[in-house]
This record gives sequence, C-alpha cells and structure tokens, in this order.
Amino acid sequence: MFDILVFRIDSRLLHGQVVTSWARNSKVERIIVVSDTVAHDSFRKTLILNAAPAGVKANVIPVERAIRLNQDPRFAGMRVMILVETPQDAKRLVEGGFSLSEVNVGSLSYQHGKKMVTDTIAVDEGDIEVLTWLHKKNISFDIRKVVSDSKKDLWKVLLEQKLVS
Repeated sequence: MFDILVFRIDSRLLHGQVVTSWARNSKVERIIVVSDTVAHDSFRKTLILNAAPAGVKANVIPVERAIRLNQDPRFAGMRVMILVETPQDAKRLVEGGFSLSEVNVGSLSYQHGKKMVTDTIAVDEGDIEVLTWLHKKNISFDIRKVVSDSKKDLWKVLLEQKLVS
C-alpha cells in the first residue's frame, strides 16, 4: 500500500497552493491525481502534470488503476499525495482498499443545486451522503487551504448547519 501523507479532495486538483504548501511541507515523492475525467482529458492532464513542483513526480490516473497500484507490492511505502476532485472518488478509493484516517478538503466548487457551507466548500445531497459514509468509517475531514491554516472540522460545520445528524 502507498504511504499516503496527504489525501486531499479539491475540485481544482493540482494548483499553486497544493504545490507550494502541501507537497513541499509533506515531502512527498509523488503526487497522484486520481480522476476518471482528467485521466481521459489530455489538455487538463498536461496542465496538471506541468504544475508539479520540481523534484516531485506527478501522475494522473483513473480510479480503478489507483486501486490496483495501491495493492501492488512494488509501490508499498511510496510516499504520496493523493488528489481527487470529489467526495465520490474518495469513497471509491476507500471501497477499493485505501486506508484513511483523515481527508483534507480544500475546495468543492459551487454548482447549481449545491449549498455553500464555507467560503470554499459547496455540497449537495449526494456529497453529504458520501461524507456521512466516510465519517462512519472513522475518517475525519480537515478543512485547510494551506498547511499553515488552522484546522477546521468539516463534519462539525455540517452538524452546525443541520445538514447531518
């Protein structure tokens, strides 16, 4: 299994804050963007791969391939940052054997039908259902844009807004 140093849900995936703050601070060997959509979009894939910091390899792969690689003994102990766009992809990885205790949530973009719960996080019923499933697996949700921000618990925010019980 990978040594997952940072597991982040961020609809923006790999961008300046991830590069300058999370990747450098956690000293990862590799950034793995896990997204079926991006893995099949050569333009977005190229942009993401070019955003990787010097000295850190980056890959963009579909969810099922990430699950297979995580189970491959050749990658055991590889120090990685995993980036996904949605809570649904995070759930698929956990269902596929990824072991997580904490997920960093950077940004979930607003779309029609979603409710803003913080200045960077919008959720709908499907997101809440998945976050509840992950919470029941004893996974906590840390809202921070960058490492130096104070930790804020997304589950507590959802409770305060009476979106979960």
